[in-house]
Amino acid sequence: MGPTAVPNAKRLAFLLVFVVPALMPLAAWLGVLTARPDLMAWFPLFFLFVLLPLADYALGHDPVNVPAGRERELSQSLWFRGLTLACLPVHLAVLAWSAHWFVHAGFGAGGTAGWLLSQGLVGGILAINTAHELIHKDGRLEPFVGGLLLASVGYHGFKIEHLRGHHVHVSTPEDASSARFGQSLWHFLPRALWRNTLNAWRLEARRLRGLGLPALHWRNEMIGWTLVWLVFAALCLAWLGPVGLAFFLLQGLFAAGSLEIINYIEHYGLERQRGADGRYERTTHLHSWNSDYALSNLLLFQLQRHSDHHAFPKRRYAILRHHPDSPQLPGGYAAMFVLALVPPLWHRVVDPRVPR
Repeated sequence: MGPTAVPNAKRLAFLLVFVVPALMPLAAWLGVLTARPDLMAWFPLFFLFVLLPLADYALGHDPVNVPAGRERELSQSLWFRGLTLACLPVHLAVLAWSAHWFVHAGFGAGGTAGWLLSQGLVGGILAINTAHELIHKDGRLEPFVGGLLLASVGYHGFKIEHLRGHHVHVSTPEDASSARFGQSLWHFLPRALWRNTLNAWRLEARRLRGLGLPALHWRNEMIGWTLVWLVFAALCLAWLGPVGLAFFLLQGLFAAGSLEIINYIEHYGLERQRGADGRYERTTHLHSWNSDYALSNLLLFQLQRHSDHHAFPKRRYAILRHHPDSPQLPGGYAAMFVLALVPPLWHRVVDPRVPR
């Protein structure tokens, strides 16, 4: 295999990320085809948490890294940048279509729950995961698009807290998105959602104080993104009424929840040591859980090479590195997501791996 084979093969393979939003219209089509819309509303979850892990295990691992000499070229590639930017119009189109379908599909209780959870997971992947890639980049365009994606699911505080909070305090008790050893997901999740939202406001207020400005100022980024979120909500209300508004709010809650579940998986039980001077050791590729399963990494813009991202936050997804000495999970994030929902199973599988 030549030195250019790996990046060239992945160039088109990253288009697989758009399989995720396609799950929503596919679920609607299956519901019409089978005359069982309530059941098929759950199909995206079945795909992501049953079919995807099975395919992961069948297709195997991808530990290959881009040759160092090609990293700069691929990092500047318009193709890889364009794929993430394209997620904004795709996500907004699917979100609007999904809201309309939800209001008019006549779902029962089971279908309502399935559709909302499915859209939340799709938003967590397409909106939040893509935004996570974009907000780390320099310039104005990519962080702005990332902010719009986050506002569309109502978790815009992530744009601030993730950069100035999580990346500073990861794998320490100060970070609400780093789960302690032995902590269950259901103890972690509501606290992470609440604390990270509050911390985003605190961090932005602190930034403005440093500029000699009050917290309630037009330059407060949290106020700006909250107004964008309110515009999205008002459009849903005006177009689809109270049910459309409820859809918009709940899909955002479930999207944010899915993000924090992934945070739980990524950092569970890992701690940076504190030196005699009270400072924590530098974040390295040893402070996040990783998974090198090929398919789920393509669907997630290589989020599962997460420790390299924390060691080098601005590194574009296409050139993130696999480190064999990083903590390794026994499955892709999709499989571990399901495991985390059942704390006894999670602790049985993952806890013995933490001391290693």
